[in-house]
Amino acid sequence: MDAEFFNSDIFVWVILPLLIFVSRILDVSIGTMRLIFVSKGFKYLAPVLGFFEVIIWLLAISQIMQHLDNFLCYIAYGLGFAMGNYAGIILEEKISIGTALLRVMPKKDTTELIKYLREQGYGVTAVEVEGMKGKIKMLLSIINRKDAKEYINMVHRFNPNAFYTVEDIKSVKEGYFKSHRTFSAFDHLHFLRRKGK
Repeated sequence: MDAEFFNSDIFVWVILPLLIFVSRILDVSIGTMRLIFVSKGFKYLAPVLGFFEVIIWLLAISQIMQHLDNFLCYIAYGLGFAMGNYAGIILEEKISIGTALLRVMPKKDTTELIKYLREQGYGVTAVEVEGMKGKIKMLLSIINRKDAKEYINMVHRFNPNAFYTVEDIKSVKEGYFKSHRTFSAFDHLHFLRRKGK
C-alpha cells in the first residue's frame, strides 16, 4: 500500500513537488538567517542553522535526482528558492537583530527634534557640518535596529524632508540606548555573544 502510494500519480505530480517547494523555502530561509548571524558574529548559532539548512537541501535534491523526468519538481525547486529568499528577508526584518547607526541631515532647525529624541531615551550627537545649502546640524544616533522605524517616524514628525541613512553596526561598546522595550531571545543571544568577546 505504501509503495503504491509513493509511486502514484498524485504523489509524484502533486505531493512531491509541493514537498520540494516547502523544503526549499525552509532551507533558503534558514540560509538567509545563517548569513545574517555570521555577519553579526553569532559563531555558535550560525553552524547549527547551517547543519539544518544542508540536511533539508540534501533531502530536496535527492528527491529531484530520483524523479529526473518530473518537470514539476524543477519548477517547485526554483519557486521554493525564490520564496525562500523572500521569506528569509521578511523574517530578518521581523527579528531585527543588532544595532544601527542613523545619520540625519535635516532641512530645518533640529532643536526640538533633538530635545524630543533625548526625552524618548535615544542618545543623539549633533555635529555641525556644511551641506549643499550651507551649515546644518547632522544628528548621529546608535540605536537598536528594532527601534529604527520609531526613530525615523519621530524625525519625520519634526523634520519631514530630512535626509537620513541607516547603517548596520557589527559591535558596540557603551553608549546610550533606549531602554523601555522587551527583549527577545535574539537580543539575549546578542548580549551573550558580546559578553564572550
